[in-house]
Amino acid sequence: MTLQVCIMTPDRIFCNEQAEEVILPTNTGQMGVLTNHAPLITALDIGVMLIRTKNEWDSVALMGGFALVKQNQITVLVNEAQSAKTINLEEAEKEFTAAKNKLEQAEGQKQKVEANFAFKRARARYQLVKNK
Repeated sequence: MTLQVCIMTPDRIFCNEQAEEVILPTNTGQMGVLTNHAPLITALDIGVMLIRTKNEWDSVALMGGFALVKQNQITVLVNEAQSAKTINLEEAEKEFTAAKNKLEQAEGQKQKVEANFAFKRARARYQLVKNK
């Protein structure tokens, strides 16, 4: 038995495929899902979602959202999703370094929140292409 995984963004269905295992980037850490998992709804953090099909792992950068797990179906609703194929390694590395520096130099609550958001986004994109 497999899981049906559907990732949806506001403008399209990003992917709809069968998987053996999924690891979600939740707000409280990574969460693994196998077949016959208990039903749940969870908030997703900005991070990398891992999808195992047969013996191969695929990665997707998610930019926050929610996941519903029910009856071997995982529905992921996110603001944005990206695959490693659409991200340039050098650009992602530059963006990550710049976001890290901006976070370290941020002053005031508003700047820190904005810099942290940009840092998480850049880190997810960089992790995705660095490990492919």
